[in-house]
Amino acid sequence: MKAAVLQEDFFRRGTRTVARELLGKHLVGCIDGRDVALAITEVEAYDGPRDKACHAHRGRTPRNEVMFGPPGYWYVYLCYGMHWLLNIVTGPEDFPAAVLVRGAGQLRGPGRLTRHYGITRAQDRKPAGKSTGLWIEDRGLRVRRREIERTARIGIESAGPVWSRKPYRYVWVPDGRAAGG
Repeated sequence: MKAAVLQEDFFRRGTRTVARELLGKHLVGCIDGRDVALAITEVEAYDGPRDKACHAHRGRTPRNEVMFGPPGYWYVYLCYGMHWLLNIVTGPEDFPAAVLVRGAGQLRGPGRLTRHYGITRAQDRKPAGKSTGLWIEDRGLRVRRREIERTARIGIESAGPVWSRKPYRYVWVPDGRAAGG
C-alpha cells in the first residue's frame, strides 16, 4: 500500500474513534532535511467541553481557540513551562476536541516526541499536511483491537475523580497482550 496522508475527513469523526485509529499511523516530520516517520503508539483523547480534562471545558480562550476550528489542525502548547505537547484537532467545528500524541516508534512521552521532531509553538494552528512539514500517514499498518490497551489518561488528577479515570488513553501493545480494548 502506498502511504496516504490523512485528510480532514479522517479527523472530523468522534475523538475517541480518531484516537484509537491513530495507533499504527505514522507521524511524519522533516528533520535535518529528511522525512522521518514513526508509527504512533500512544494517544489520549480530550473530548469536548464536558470533559473536565479538556482545555476547552471552561470555554474558548486565545490558547485553545484552534480546538474550535476545523479538524486536522495542530494544537501545540507548552506544558509545565518546559515541554511542547502535540495535539490534533478532531470532530466537527465548534466542538472543541483533540487527540494528544504521547508516543511514536520508541519515543515514550509527549515531551520526548516533540523534542525529537523539533516541534514548537511554530506548528500550532497549522494544518497537518506536507505543506506545513508535519503530517500523519496511513502506511497500511493495521492495529487489532486486542492489541490496544485502554487506561486512564496521565497527569490529569485535577480534572476530578470522574474525568481523571476515564479510559481515554490508548496504547498499542503489538504483541497482543493488551489488558483491555
